[in-house]
Amino acid sequence: MGEWNFLSDLLESIQAHAPMVGRIWLLLMLIFRILILGTVGGDIFEDEQEEFECNTLQPGCKQVCYSKAFPISPYRFWVFHIVILSIPALLFVVYAMHQSSKSVEKQEKIGLLQNKETPTRGTPRIRKCYIVHVLIRLLAEVGLVVSQCALYGFTIEPRFLCVSFPCPHTVDCFVSRPMEKTVFLIFYFVIGVISAVISLVELLHILLKICCKRHMHSLPLLHTAGNVKPITYHHPATQWHKEEYPNLQGGPQSDTELQIIQN
Repeated sequence: MGEWNFLSDLLESIQAHAPMVGRIWLLLMLIFRILILGTVGGDIFEDEQEEFECNTLQPGCKQVCYSKAFPISPYRFWVFHIVILSIPALLFVVYAMHQSSKSVEKQEKIGLLQNKETPTRGTPRIRKCYIVHVLIRLLAEVGLVVSQCALYGFTIEPRFLCVSFPCPHTVDCFVSRPMEKTVFLIFYFVIGVISAVISLVELLHILLKICCKRHMHSLPLLHTAGNVKPITYHHPATQWHKEEYPNLQGGPQSDTELQIIQN
């Protein structure tokens, strides 16, 4: 598991910017993909080519049939899967660190920084970069799940019929531990689907949160001075109580003021 330490540390650094849904995705990535593949997957798939047997001694036939049965080793495909999903996270972490260092330098120059800690989670540029990172991750999740289904399906048959040169005839080839490999196929397919759904939910959550904030900021605010009681203006009455709202002397001057008062 030593070769996964750098990748694990990289993914954990996203926690400072990720919402709760993003941290659930991170948990799936670290435990159900990296940990299980590094501890169990290697023992199951390390001897798959050596244990792939065919009932012929024709030179080259076994290698050709294995390449036809498994264009890409499932173990290497899942390692590739993890690396592809980690690339957007790597780019986001590099960008966030760059923006954070620029912010610290800028505040040090103007003498406003009291310590080295700078809140960067809410920076608009970092937030936009995080949204792009989640979108790329979602597209990668969907593409890799579809690729797994196209390459391997949902089961690994114990017997594979091979008709290809240089095999002299139809050759029966046999796969080692087909049941365990089938379980792994289904397991990683389910994890991929759940991860894609979580990425979609996280993206919608972030976009909805941004839309709600913009909507709240766009609402008109009525600022009143002091402890002034709300007034009631009954149209078409002509009585106007100045002591209740001294700033609007003489009554409402326009339809807009009248509408605000009526509401």
